[in-house]
Amino acid sequence: MKSLLLIASFLLTAALYAGEGYKVGDKAASFKLKNTDGKMIGLSDFQDAKGFVVVFTCNNCPYAKAYQDRLIEIDKQFKTKGYPVIAVNPNDPAVEPADSYEAMVTRAREKGYTFPYLFDEKQEVNKHYGATKTPHVFVLQKTNNGELIVKYIGAIDDNYQDANAVKTPYLKNALESLLGGTDPQPSSTKAIGCSVKVKPSQS
Repeated sequence: MKSLLLIASFLLTAALYAGEGYKVGDKAASFKLKNTDGKMIGLSDFQDAKGFVVVFTCNNCPYAKAYQDRLIEIDKQFKTKGYPVIAVNPNDPAVEPADSYEAMVTRAREKGYTFPYLFDEKQEVNKHYGATKTPHVFVLQKTNNGELIVKYIGAIDDNYQDANAVKTPYLKNALESLLGGTDPQPSSTKAIGCSVKVKPSQS
């Protein structure tokens, strides 16, 4: 009986998370979280940015692992053009120990991450954005008055298994569109990845 209650609780939590979050065109809130170097990093620290690639990802999910090198490539290609990658781990390490902060520090060092890798310990940023998968991408564009507008939500590309077999690089196309002065098309795709591991107390 207890196991059934736990399953029901988990499903309810997942449903609540799925019903929240940003849509394309919404104004997104900035945030500040702990980076793997121990410093608190926020979007406001990137004064010269034209926008951001906020990607909810983690250490342990095979989908997230498959995209590690591609995210490094995207960051190197687009941060100099004004769109840096900001990676956020939304998972609760009590549910998935491999996604602990200590493991994040190790992963960032081993992979040579060129972008911040932030820990959403309270899972507040994840809830606001509405990320349900790892990885789950939100491209933000900064307006002249400093607001952050959601321009793209979803997947990085159409083939997580093989970077060389990608036919449609959704994220890169979205960024190229914004740099060219047009809105991304499509503006949203289905994020493919592992479910976000939420705290049981949030049910």
